[in-house]
Amino acid sequence: MKIVEKMKIVQQEMQKVLIGKEKTIELVMISLLNNGNVLLEDVPGTGKTLLARSMAVLLGGEFKRIQFTPDVLPGDVTGIQFFNPKKQDFELRPGPVMTNVLLADEINRATPRTQSSLLEVMEEKQVTIEGTTLKLPTPFIVMATQNPLESQGTFSLPEAQMDRFFMQMKSGYPTMKEEKQMIQMMRLHNPFDDLTCLFEEGEIESFQEEVKRIELSDVIEDYLLNIVEATRNSEYISVGVSPRGTIAFMKAAQGKAYLEGRRYVTPDDLQFVAPYVLSHRLVLTMEGSMRMTKQKVFNEILTQIEVPVEVLGTSAT
Repeated sequence: MKIVEKMKIVQQEMQKVLIGKEKTIELVMISLLNNGNVLLEDVPGTGKTLLARSMAVLLGGEFKRIQFTPDVLPGDVTGIQFFNPKKQDFELRPGPVMTNVLLADEINRATPRTQSSLLEVMEEKQVTIEGTTLKLPTPFIVMATQNPLESQGTFSLPEAQMDRFFMQMKSGYPTMKEEKQMIQMMRLHNPFDDLTCLFEEGEIESFQEEVKRIELSDVIEDYLLNIVEATRNSEYISVGVSPRGTIAFMKAAQGKAYLEGRRYVTPDDLQFVAPYVLSHRLVLTMEGSMRMTKQKVFNEILTQIEVPVEVLGTSAT
């Protein structure tokens, strides 16, 4: 598969800029191949913005950033109709969402009204400005960030918007070895300046179509659905995975298999993507939130479900 060779090159180029982020890069690529959006929740200075900028360069696309604050209005995100005194008429001025890679920086600092302006953008891949609907360019991905350390002046994302993020991930601090490599690399030169486009025009779109053809056997589908159903029946979860989450789970597993060069999904694919696709969609009960985290609850669910055995590209229990 061409995507396997391409992914190796992407990893190599991104690794020159972002040390120790191999898994994060792979997850972002899986999201991109499925037209999904990602939520990066991590402490400041861990490379979230650099990841988005680097991805835009490698795609050969346009990058735009919105620094969310409480005074940012929906029109600042989507665009406005403004009156041009020279023409004595109203003109359409699209907002920063008209791009390929949109960094929604510290999205939880925006008011709920402004946050909701991204819902249509993320779900429908289009934007409506005072009755005029514009299709977004392709490829398109929203990479939103949250700072988990500060709560003052923030507005928690509602469950409806969390559900629209294809994945949520945390990359954390680098190891001491990785950080040593980082300071040696950055001492004289910023490797970001050497990044160049790796994808031809329309190539990502063709990859996205190929991902849809990755097969899931009946047994794999049942395993996927058993995981989803368990989130809805857990005593520690008040709101389980939605049908939108089920579809995202399937697509993410297809993307993982595709990047591995396979035409079929395995249980390992599902287990790899599950925490990043499903955990942020859960709402814990009061008892659950007092006793454990979403990640721990979800890990317990995975260990309780029987895993099918892979046999020559199919599965059997």
